[in-house]
Amino acid sequence: MMKTIIETDSEFICDIQAPCFQILNQEEIELVRASKTQVLFRKGDNLTKQGAYASYVLFVIKGLAKQYIEGDGVKNYNLRIIKPGEFVGLSAVFTKNTFNYSSIAITDCQVMLVEKATIEQVAKNNGMFGFNIIKRYCEQNANLFDTLRTVVYKQMNGRMAETLLYIDTFKEENEEVFQLLSRKDIADFAGTSTESTVKLLKTFEKDGLIKLNEKDIEILNKENLIQIAKRG
Repeated sequence: MMKTIIETDSEFICDIQAPCFQILNQEEIELVRASKTQVLFRKGDNLTKQGAYASYVLFVIKGLAKQYIEGDGVKNYNLRIIKPGEFVGLSAVFTKNTFNYSSIAITDCQVMLVEKATIEQVAKNNGMFGFNIIKRYCEQNANLFDTLRTVVYKQMNGRMAETLLYIDTFKEENEEVFQLLSRKDIADFAGTSTESTVKLLKTFEKDGLIKLNEKDIEILNKENLIQIAKRG
């Protein structure tokens, strides 16, 4: 279960130093400080739950999480991997009062919870902070449209190639990223069944595109994988 971290704890990180908060004046910094809570989510904990009331915005300080849309109780669709320096739940500030997706920690995550009213107030008062928040929100929306295009228009091969290339971008920061994800997780990114995912991965390995080493996946032929992703 998640644990609140106080400033005297050895795990505490001076999160207010994050780049996005550097442009705040002292009064705004104090406002954020007064309304924030630093929390440790253990691997497997939900950071947000689709449909739940959202009174705060989350800012990831450390760790990785995955964002997903819940389906019929059996099928989920993974949207993206959330990394440090990213906000979660921005839509709760600008639109409705509930989280429109779930997110779950795939490693232990240290997160700052900031009351959404504070983010809203600071965004209204500080033009550059507001601009950066809107920019991040638009970037997330653009990624969602790309994801939708992939799911609607690409065949399984293309979706799987794109999924592997996407997850591989996190290897530089976390070499074990593929090992943090189950085959079902990969299937939920590609919009395929787990069985189809296992078969596709074996086919990709046979074709010399990747190497499977238990849960880890190593990309051997990036150029060909990019071509498969493009052709769809």
